[in-house]
Amino acid sequence: MKSKKTKKIGLFQLVMLTLGSLIGSGWLFGSWEATRVAGPAAIISWVIGGLVIAAIAYNYIELGTMFPEAGGMSRYAQYSHGPLLGFISSWSNWVSLIALIPIEAVAAVQYMSSWPWSWANWTKQFFSNGEITTSGLLLVFAFMFVFTLINFWSVTLLTRFTNFISIFKIGIPAITIIMLTLSSFHTGNYGHSIQEFMPYGSAPIFSATATAGIIFSFNAFQTVINMGSEIKDTKKNVKRGIFLSLLISGVIYVLIQSAFITAIDPATLAKYGWHGINFSSPFADLAILLGIHWLSVLLYLDAFVSPVGTGVSFAASTGRVLFAMESNKHIPSFLGKLSGKFQMPHAAMLTNFVISMLMVSVFRSWSTLATVICASTLIAYLTGPVTTVAFRRLGPDFKRPVKLRFLSIMAPVAFVLASLAIYWSMWPTTVEVIIVIMLGLPIYFYYEYKAKHNDTLKAFKSALWLIVYLIFISIISFIGSHEFNGINWIHYPWDFVVIIVISLGFYYWGVKSAKVFPDYYQAEKLNQTVKE
Repeated sequence: MKSKKTKKIGLFQLVMLTLGSLIGSGWLFGSWEATRVAGPAAIISWVIGGLVIAAIAYNYIELGTMFPEAGGMSRYAQYSHGPLLGFISSWSNWVSLIALIPIEAVAAVQYMSSWPWSWANWTKQFFSNGEITTSGLLLVFAFMFVFTLINFWSVTLLTRFTNFISIFKIGIPAITIIMLTLSSFHTGNYGHSIQEFMPYGSAPIFSATATAGIIFSFNAFQTVINMGSEIKDTKKNVKRGIFLSLLISGVIYVLIQSAFITAIDPATLAKYGWHGINFSSPFADLAILLGIHWLSVLLYLDAFVSPVGTGVSFAASTGRVLFAMESNKHIPSFLGKLSGKFQMPHAAMLTNFVISMLMVSVFRSWSTLATVICASTLIAYLTGPVTTVAFRRLGPDFKRPVKLRFLSIMAPVAFVLASLAIYWSMWPTTVEVIIVIMLGLPIYFYYEYKAKHNDTLKAFKSALWLIVYLIFISIISFIGSHEFNGINWIHYPWDFVVIIVISLGFYYWGVKSAKVFPDYYQAEKLNQTVKE
């Protein structure tokens, strides 16, 4: 995806681009959704969600600097375990990204539907009963088209656009935190005992990370990895870009969650409880209730800006992922073509746009899309720790600009945390997402048959650990505790213990399943271009 006209992205631009992806609709809806699930203990959910993603991202720093390429996260598993595992990983990641484009458009339209002004009554038709209506769907499509169009020109235009939007997106949450704190600050809302702080118990703290859009809100660290070869000084800037963007966004998310908790009128809580708080446009509605009308106007404006910034960034990432998947030779070749003045993957972008339209036509609510994104993303991330450690054995002499000191500890920890978070997505969402991922396998085997490869069985054996793992996590989700929508054969928290122990077994199986395939030599060739 390089061309002479493509400019490298520096650290500031990289952080701004990543923040443009991270701070989207998650902050506009996540705090409200999380408190409905876990009460004031939702603030812990944000810390847990951030730690889960940080542990996973840690592993990708080494991979990202070893193999700096556009859409790299769709290639790493293939380099270490062959084409089948690479396909499953990239397909899972692509499914999550396909849902990310419409979720930001849905957020913008949902906020728009609650405009309080009399001249804007016509917007109320866009959202009803917790879902986008048919007329609202047309506006969602229009937003998605704009996201795609902005990416058609160049990385330069993309970074100029996101630099401006990212500064705006950081400023509005900061203003919101300050104004809500000054206008309504009820520390008693945190409760005066553990029971009041965790009114629904400890399990919802974990489920909120997956079902309230928290892990979804941190997911965009992969923007740094997927920009790959377009980053200046990858040795330093990949690590710095991931760390700074996660740290800044994490601080903002925790503060905005705290401001939301303390801003609610105690009388309202006494009457309805945390479960009963119902907003269409959470922070804007809250600002109106507190009489801060100018803030509500800013929030309605930000409900356009934040989702647009994130949607634009992910339209870029999703195009790169599909472009990278084509090089695996298991999807149509036209998706890997570059076109236009700046050599962008236009065919992949347009294909993503069409499929995103189909997805949002089926899943029309923000929370449903957020849960789907969480589960599918985490399944893709399972391969990261396994691949990083596997390359220590397969390619001990590979150049490693960043060699992680604590990889032997952090890799299994990241795998276990990802497994738990998939479980937190709750039955039946877990199995629904896994079924969607498995639907990609017929496409894979069709192209395998068409190409008449002689290593299909070898690739199957190398990927078998993940296929069996997906069956395991589906079963454990079904027989798990009531707290996570299971049939309670395994009670909470023993379900966590079972997942931790068995997932460790799958991790070590995965590491030992790594084999040398032709793709390994492509990785070796790419690695030779790296400067240590």
